[in-house]
Amino acid sequence: MIRATKTAVAALAVAALALAGCGSSADSAAHETVTVFAAASLNKTFTELGALYEQQHPGATVTFNFAGSNSLLEQMSNGADADVFASADQRTMDKAVAAGLIDGAPTVFTSNVLTIVTPPGNPAGITSFADLATPSLSLVVCAPQVPCGTATDTIAESTGTTLTPVSEESSVTDVLGKITTGQADAGLVYVTDAASAGDKVQVINFPESDGAVNEYPIARVQDSANPDGAARFIDLVTSVQGQQVLHDAGFQ
Repeated sequence: MIRATKTAVAALAVAALALAGCGSSADSAAHETVTVFAAASLNKTFTELGALYEQQHPGATVTFNFAGSNSLLEQMSNGADADVFASADQRTMDKAVAAGLIDGAPTVFTSNVLTIVTPPGNPAGITSFADLATPSLSLVVCAPQVPCGTATDTIAESTGTTLTPVSEESSVTDVLGKITTGQADAGLVYVTDAASAGDKVQVINFPESDGAVNEYPIARVQDSANPDGAARFIDLVTSVQGQQVLHDAGFQ
């Protein structure tokens, strides 16, 4: 009888350990933090996807660092901790790969093009990309090293248009801010940023924008403290649900 009791207790102990192991696996995301470095133009959509991730994984936290892609690359090169990197162009991601900062092959998950924004009412009367070369125009663009700045230069060169901006900003959201606060006559931003500004700006689309489509790649960072969480977040971004969020925001 004593031997039987000991056997039963041992069996229960083994079963309890097995159940505990299952619980640990099921709750692997419960108390995690996923740190995402993402291009400034992804602020609205990724914030929404972060909230969705936290709903799908109760107890998990997604933190973001939004800035110009080149600035994010510089931060990671200097040792900043990140789990996921999402760039606004392939060139910056290629630099991250070459620097050994990326784990695996990046995935292109969306794309974007530029548009012209002006203060409401379009006081300067801009109707085309060529109008941005008007000497008296106060134009704001992204700096050349930023993906939206590279796209601006590409369009200017392909159309033979000489732009003389009064300011070159470090991120597309900074350009947008100059327009929404009335500090400039016009700016070049992504269509998604223009859409997010609503009636704070007037939008002038131009056909030449199709000549500079920026593809957005996403990847897991090599020294990620949470590689599983990084993979789960990337899966969400590239899922049907994630793609719908991006599409609704105007991404291509």
